[in-house]
Amino acid sequence: MICRALCSNQITTIEERLAARSLSARAQVAAMNLHPATDADVPAIVSLMNRAYRGVGAAAGWNTEADYIEGNRTSEALLREEMTAKPGGTLLVWRRRSGDIQGCVWLEPLGDGVWYLGSLTIDPHEQNAGLGRQLLATSESWVRERRGKEIRMTVVNLRDSLIAWYARRGYQPNGETEAFPYDDVRFGIPKRNDLRFIVLRKQL
Repeated sequence: MICRALCSNQITTIEERLAARSLSARAQVAAMNLHPATDADVPAIVSLMNRAYRGVGAAAGWNTEADYIEGNRTSEALLREEMTAKPGGTLLVWRRRSGDIQGCVWLEPLGDGVWYLGSLTIDPHEQNAGLGRQLLATSESWVRERRGKEIRMTVVNLRDSLIAWYARRGYQPNGETEAFPYDDVRFGIPKRNDLRFIVLRKQL
């Protein structure tokens, strides 16, 4: 009886700790408030995305594309053009307490409960702090609140580490691919001729 009581107490303690950890994780996600980007935010967003996606040397994040695509990831003109051309989508930003933009993500409804997620970006200097996971989780919650049932994204086929990162969070390929825009250098100049996009999907 004593052993059974002790075991029961240990299990209760473990469950309480797990519950507390879960609540803490949810609190962190809830604290990441996303807001629609304004035109005034565009220069900071462009700078952030170019550092994260095309940074080199000490400025590079772990998921940089600079090894196989050179040049900027986007520009102010291109970002404004995309935002205007897709009024149903929303570019969301996450700010530090100082007001500086720390992360961003593009979310766009495609119909039938499917949403496209793109340009998930965290400041490269803080990518190892788990902020990318928080931004992704908050983005998923944002989609769920709008009755989204599935998220779709595309990732360059050579980005094995990033594909694996998304796979650990439930995003899986189904064999679907899309062509890389070799004829549009506004997104950068490819260094290889074997680039394509892998489509990843997750049911919410």
